[in-house]
Amino acid sequence: MIRVENLTKDYGKLRAVDHINFQVNDSEILGFLGPNGAGKSTTLRILTCFMTPNSGNVYYDNKNIYDNSLEIRKEIGYLPEDNPLYYDMTVFDFLHFVAKIRQIPTTQIKSKLSEIIEVCGLKQIVHKKIDALSKGYKQRVGLAQAIIHDPKVLILDEPTTGLDPNQIIEIRNLIKELGKEKTVIISTHILQEVQATCERIIIINNGKLVADGTPEDLQTSFHRGTRLIMDLKNIAEQDIVNIEHNVPNVSLLKIQKIDGTFRTDLELKTEADIRENIFNYIVDKKGVILEMHRESISLEEIFRNLTIEDGGKVQ
Repeated sequence: MIRVENLTKDYGKLRAVDHINFQVNDSEILGFLGPNGAGKSTTLRILTCFMTPNSGNVYYDNKNIYDNSLEIRKEIGYLPEDNPLYYDMTVFDFLHFVAKIRQIPTTQIKSKLSEIIEVCGLKQIVHKKIDALSKGYKQRVGLAQAIIHDPKVLILDEPTTGLDPNQIIEIRNLIKELGKEKTVIISTHILQEVQATCERIIIINNGKLVADGTPEDLQTSFHRGTRLIMDLKNIAEQDIVNIEHNVPNVSLLKIQKIDGTFRTDLELKTEADIRENIFNYIVDKKGVILEMHRESISLEEIFRNLTIEDGGKVQ
C-alpha cells in the first residue's frame, strides 16, 4: 500500500503541490486526474523518488521515501510523460540494456525478455530500431521497460498521449491486465482514459486534492438532481423556456436547436417521477416529444466544476 501524507512541493514562490493526503491500495488502478499545471507530474516525481518534497512524506508498506529511496525505486516501474527511449537501439537491445540496469540476474535475462516481449505485444518489431517505430509501439516499449523487473507499483504519466484510437484501446487493455497483479497509478487529463481504465479517481487542482472516490462515488457526491434530456419539435422555444415556471421542481439548464428540433436539458429537483407532468405540459403546447431519457451527472461535469476558476478559465 502507498500512503501519501501532507505532501507539499514549492518551486520558488509557486506551490505546485499543497498538503495533499491519499493512499493507494494493493492491486488498485488509480486515476490521478487534473488540468494541465495542476501538480500531477510533480506529485508522481515525488512518488517515484526522483524529487524531494518540501514537506510531508510518502510510505510504501511503511517504508518512507527519505530513508529508503533506493529500495523503493527497485519496487517501482515508471513511464514518464516523455518516454525515455534510446532511438538508435533496437527494441531487443534496449530491453536487454534495461534488464542489466535493473540488475536482473544474467541467467534470467533471456526468459524475462521473452516474457515481456510477449506481454507487451512486441514480437513483430523486436529487432527494429526504436526510431522506426510508430508512437503506439514506442509506448509499448516504454511500458515494457517499466515492468521488466516485475515491480509491485507501476506509475504512468500520460500513457496514451499522441496515440490513435486503436492504439489507445490496446494500451488501455494492457494496463488493465497489469492492474490485476500490480498497483497502478495513471496520471492524465483525459477523462475517457480514467472511465475506461481506473477503479478509483483522485482529482487535484492548483496543487490541492479536491476529490477522491470511485466514479460512482463522485457522481453520487456531486449529484444535484436528475437530468432529463428531451428532443422536441412543433413547439415554440419560449414555451420550453417557460416549462420551469409551469411544472414544479424543474429547472431548465440548456436548449440547443438542431435541424428544426430542440435538444432540451432539464434538472429535476425531486426524487418523485414527474415525467408525466412534463409530458402533459409539452402536449398541452402542441409539442411532440421525439425522445426523453434520464442522465446522471457526467465525470466531465464533475471535473469542470472542480477545476474551473476565474470566470471559466481552466488553470
